Amino acid sequence: MTCLRDGSGASLLSEMIPRRVSIKEESLEGYLRCPPEKVFPVYAMGVWRPESESVVSVSGSGDPIWDAVREEAKLEAEREPILSSFLYASILSHENLEQALGFVLANRLHNATLLATQLVNTFNDVITNDKAIQRAIRLDVQAFKDRDPACISYSSALLYLKGYHSLQSYRVAHALWKKGRKVLALALQSRISEVFGVDIHPAARIGEGILLDHGTGLVIGETAVIGDRVSLMQGVTLGGTGKDTSDRHPKVGEGALIGASVTVLGNIKIGEGAMIAAGSLILNDIPPHGMVAGIPAKVIGYVIEKDPSLTMKHDASRDFFEHVAVKFKGGSSTVV
Repeated sequence: MTCLRDGSGASLLSEMIPRRVSIKEESLEGYLRCPPEKVFPVYAMGVWRPESESVVSVSGSGDPIWDAVREEAKLEAEREPILSSFLYASILSHENLEQALGFVLANRLHNATLLATQLVNTFNDVITNDKAIQRAIRLDVQAFKDRDPACISYSSALLYLKGYHSLQSYRVAHALWKKGRKVLALALQSRISEVFGVDIHPAARIGEGILLDHGTGLVIGETAVIGDRVSLMQGVTLGGTGKDTSDRHPKVGEGALIGASVTVLGNIKIGEGAMIAAGSLILNDIPPHGMVAGIPAKVIGYVIEKDPSLTMKHDASRDFFEHVAVKFKGGSSTVV
């Protein structure tokens, strides 16, 4: 990294990094020689400070997820010195998960017209004053950690997983939408789609404990509703049909598991605990705990687990596809 040598960023960063951070002094000194604007644009343009007191103030052992995120960041900064400045800026210089998340999202989404400082102010103002979002961001990160084997830590979800980033950005856009700030919410939706390849309308209603695995190509329409503890793989479309502006998008029950590239069209109800095999086209309601597959999808059985979204077993429809293959070889393509 090439840094300016005028030392202009040292005093600013010294104020922002909490004294309690126990990272090697030589690493901190090396970072202070590099102005903040060379690391993240937010620091070059000012530090967010809340206009009002946060709804909750979490510190120490009162927030185990934030404590875990900080400890993981400290260890990674020592293991990978090249990432130490990134980890300082993204995690260790913040007081709680809300501020760290707002900072990370702002730096992912900012551009020439949506400035980083404006975004970080907006994200932090919304998140730190909304108890529901504060709860959701923690249950969501726990869902990523528990269900995605590629998610090696809480901090990796916070820093690197665009499924988590797009979901939390949507939550802010949804809060803005409900407050009547629809133009800003739509601007965020557009930017989220550009950066993460995930298109979620800010009016859609999504529960907590959600996993968006990979996220790429995910589309969720305006009147869609997703219950708690749902897992959605990449390429899922919860879309509408026709030009009707009324309630026209799917309703997904709690604990459902929706495989990759599934398309659900219209005001269709997917029952609680249902599992949809990858590549399926859903045109009719799915009963609770129903297992469906095919184009168009048919019920091929029922899931034993209460919440298949938690087990993430995608091979449950293997016997069905073997059966289809046998029927096709026998000269019949009809699925019973």
